[in-house]
Amino acid sequence: MAIMPTRRPEWLRVRVPTGENYEELKRLMRSKALHTVCEEARCPNIGECWAHRTATFMILGSICTRSCGFCAVATGRPMAVDWEEPRRIAEAVQQMGLRHVVITMVNRDELRDGGATIFAATIRWVRRLNPDCAVEVLTSDFKGSHEALKVLMDARPSVFSHNVETVPRLYLRVRPQAIYQRSLDILRTAKEMYPDIPTKTGFMLGLGETHDEVIELMRDLRANEIDILTIGQYLQPTQQHLPIDRYVTPEEFREYAREGKAMGFRHVESGPLVRSSYHAWDQVKAAGVETAVAD
Repeated sequence: MAIMPTRRPEWLRVRVPTGENYEELKRLMRSKALHTVCEEARCPNIGECWAHRTATFMILGSICTRSCGFCAVATGRPMAVDWEEPRRIAEAVQQMGLRHVVITMVNRDELRDGGATIFAATIRWVRRLNPDCAVEVLTSDFKGSHEALKVLMDARPSVFSHNVETVPRLYLRVRPQAIYQRSLDILRTAKEMYPDIPTKTGFMLGLGETHDEVIELMRDLRANEIDILTIGQYLQPTQQHLPIDRYVTPEEFREYAREGKAMGFRHVESGPLVRSSYHAWDQVKAAGVETAVAD
């Protein structure tokens, strides 16, 4: 059994979030009763991103119906759907003057469509008030529902993303209510529905995976025509979450990036602090893919 590392290496040290932009965004989120994955998931990059006036909005509340072993978002019984939320998010994007926004969600397995309808409404509201803003979405697996996925894809997000999070062998421990093949199916089907919309996924290292398992996972993803891949270090949010198996070195991350490019991914963002929405616009630009900004 692996012994959990006790000290973060230098390459994982981040500054405490401060500054005028950080405080302004914090007030904006509170004033519009909005949630961000930056806060709810305790992202280590919140200081940098908010200082540059970028944030990842999280819709459908702050309570998730699943209990993934790595995630700091609270699990429980969600509140009622707030149909005014899409408009408030669009207004926040407008106030921030964003050209590329990332919108994610909690899992809402109790809803018939998994939240797809309000997600589609959010995309349309953002486009209505911000016609020059690209809208990247990071979604759940909608329990494998192609019908729900079609509702969301018909709103034509600029980038469709769904994270596989880890290698198949670790799913029962890391994502107990998810199914690896179901995640692959959602990613593949999104590409089949709209081949011109870039697809994206991400996973973490440091949960006990082997090098060979990571390479096999990357091959699976490329076989399903994923355009953009993100790879980052797992960081334990609290003592109640899964322990860190090890800290992966920056050189190992660079090696996975080289492997991914050789496999044919349009872009691989790989590093200890990388998260799916970290420098999202730069990822799309580096991939050289076009993103629609209007219907």
